[in-house]
Amino acid sequence: MTGDSSPDGPDEFPSEEEIPDEPVTVDDIDPFSVDDDDFEDIDDFAAAEWKDQSTADERIRTVINRTTTPKSASDISDTGLVSETKARTTLNKLAEEGIVRSHQTDSGKLYSRDPEWHLLKQIRKLASSETLVNQIQRIKQELTEYKSKYDVNGPEELLISDTELDQNELDDISHWRTAERELSHLRAAYRFKEAKEQASIAVEPEDRRTGNHTTTPSNNQTPLQ
Repeated sequence: MTGDSSPDGPDEFPSEEEIPDEPVTVDDIDPFSVDDDDFEDIDDFAAAEWKDQSTADERIRTVINRTTTPKSASDISDTGLVSETKARTTLNKLAEEGIVRSHQTDSGKLYSRDPEWHLLKQIRKLASSETLVNQIQRIKQELTEYKSKYDVNGPEELLISDTELDQNELDDISHWRTAERELSHLRAAYRFKEAKEQASIAVEPEDRRTGNHTTTPSNNQTPLQ
């Protein structure tokens, strides 16, 4: 039996033969691929589930993406549930690609995510957001409110002022700094998005010969001001 297409439900429904004789209960639904009866400890179960649902390379990438303090291949292999040899091989490959930063110490080589690569990854992700301009305007409004509230131009100026600051004001300084950093990332993402759009509409040689030029709409106001 089939039903009409609807955004609120499936386009196709099971036939009478496909419907189970007994009603489905919560106990019949198992979202995990690993049998939890085999584990007494929840951490062991979670580790087994992660290992079953991902490859060794995926787990190493997940671990290194969160590694800001340099760690050894052994530490990363333990967290990523892979052998130390596999971890070292993959980490060295990622270092060659610029994703991982490595440096030699007296006790061996240490690895961490490359901060520049991670920043560019964040900017590319922000640039693809459909709400990028709204995010910029929201942060700008937040910064304006901080400046109006404390009558200073920035969090550092407030911090070094002679005013005795309570915990709420110190929290505001922390949030203010975070908002400024977020705005700088959003602005970089906006410029990156604009550069991509300009590159995509560059005039081709054939267009120049035929006089078919593509122009971009001009904006009287930019969210970066």
